[in-house]
Amino acid sequence: MPSEVRLHRIGDRIKEELSEILLFKLSDPRVQGIFITDVLVDRELAFANIYISAIEGSVRAKEALAGFNSASGYIRRILAGSVKLRSFPQLKFHWDPTPEQADHIEGILAEIREDESQQEEKNEKLEE
Repeated sequence: MPSEVRLHRIGDRIKEELSEILLFKLSDPRVQGIFITDVLVDRELAFANIYISAIEGSVRAKEALAGFNSASGYIRRILAGSVKLRSFPQLKFHWDPTPEQADHIEGILAEIREDESQQEEKNEKLEE
């Protein structure tokens, strides 16, 4: 079985190659504007779990996953040619909600900062 470091390197290489495939070789409009957030390869090298997201958010999840699933054979064939492994893992695509969640948390923190600054301004006016 490969080490954790090797699995991480394989995942990074697949992510890099898949990003290039998205930019230059896939013309399906369902996958345009999608980015790869992470690739995790299991210890047996049987599956590569590919996490995707979009700037538009989860509104595009269903259509993007359908596009990737329909093109998975084509993508796998191209990846197998550029990432040399004895047997190339099956590709499983998943929607990654992390960027949306991070944006939501950032919005909440911005509101808190704004409320704090307004409260400080009120306190300063009261002290005068």
